[in-house]
Amino acid sequence: MRKILVIGAGKSTAVLIKYFQDKSKSENLHITIGDISIDNAKELAADHPNTLAIKLDVFDKNSRENAIKNADIVVSMLPARFHIEVAKDCLRLEKSMVTASYVSKEMQELDDQVKKKGLVFMNEIGVDPGIDHMSAMQVIDRIRNQGGKVILFESFTGGLVAPESDTNLWNYKFTWNPRNVVVAGQGSAAEFLQEGTYKYIPYHKLFRRTEFLEVEEYGRFEAYANRNSLKYQSIYGLDDILTLYRGTIRRVGFSKAWNIFVQLGMTADDYTLTNSEHMSYRDFTNSFLAYSPTDSVELKLRHYLKIDQDDIIWDKLLELDIFNTDKKIGIPNATPAQALQKILMDKWTLDDGDKDMIVMYHKFGYEINGERKQIDATMVSIGEDQKYTAMAKTVGLPVAMATLRILNNEITSTGVQIPIQEEIYTPILKELEEYGIIFKEKECEYLGYNPDGAIG
Repeated sequence: MRKILVIGAGKSTAVLIKYFQDKSKSENLHITIGDISIDNAKELAADHPNTLAIKLDVFDKNSRENAIKNADIVVSMLPARFHIEVAKDCLRLEKSMVTASYVSKEMQELDDQVKKKGLVFMNEIGVDPGIDHMSAMQVIDRIRNQGGKVILFESFTGGLVAPESDTNLWNYKFTWNPRNVVVAGQGSAAEFLQEGTYKYIPYHKLFRRTEFLEVEEYGRFEAYANRNSLKYQSIYGLDDILTLYRGTIRRVGFSKAWNIFVQLGMTADDYTLTNSEHMSYRDFTNSFLAYSPTDSVELKLRHYLKIDQDDIIWDKLLELDIFNTDKKIGIPNATPAQALQKILMDKWTLDDGDKDMIVMYHKFGYEINGERKQIDATMVSIGEDQKYTAMAKTVGLPVAMATLRILNNEITSTGVQIPIQEEIYTPILKELEEYGIIFKEKECEYLGYNPDGAIG
């Protein structure tokens, strides 16, 4: 049997494993799931005859090497920073590997050696990055093949809560790593191109510069800019493009309310709070406000940030219980971001019956035969339950499909790579449609330029 090793049995792995198990008979597959927690691995193995659960500590060289040695191909579903140890073993033991994570500098440095050994190290083949690359390149290549020139590309993705599970004023729940949500946008300014002009949005303004998107059947969304939209400019072959923008999708109104936390300083992650373990939610909120011998914490916050009592933002803050005197942060030496995450997890954790939703939206502006045109493409995926989530589906399926195609010698390009070649994206996008991951395209008026010729 052909042996697939999956390292990591986290949230995104359930659909991936089920795909391999469903194909195990027809494709002659044996799946080994290795995780630091044998119980997590056993839960996903689920007594399937062609699946083995093992304890695998990625920091234990012998444990890691032995598992990789016995595999024909390796799928790393570990946190991104741990892939490199797996990659070095795969290189030495001459095994191809697949990850959903961004290509790190260390991973890219292995490219020449990977090519020399005729191996495939496929990365960025989850949802974002992954499905976004493949769906974008499919349309970009089609426009080029018709003789057109792409002049605008905007791409947005969001992990959200499904409409039927949308039960709070923020229209949001954690469907993935809460920490990533709390610290989103920090670091360098968001950088993008708009009509040939480089634009920058510093963190303290990021959530007040949003773009609106309309998705048929699902209504209106907003998007804020990702930190570096220009990363894929040359990779996608868009060196002459006028507008290039990537962003994160939320429901309308989320960003304006989230900006309150940014302005207060609650998302900071570069210092710790004294006595945070015993701090109440009210103490935490008050610690960012000026002292007053008379005014309440609520009044101080409203005055400081000019929030009217009948403003929906005020109701959103009250809903999160940030003025509660009894609830404790309970984390020693917490950063403000860690404390805020604890508060948010009380209210934004998915309930047992909740479903998540992935929304992706691409805009392609192009010139052809002297005309400017635009294609908008949207994809919405709704999860089944807490195990087979939309996130697990849209991350796990492309990873699994790429793995099987490498095993079957259908993906033959060697080296450290991402899925932007036609031989990779065409069959995978076609197969994804069988699982309900479908892009709807519509032709619309190109609005990406200022018709009066004003400077962008």
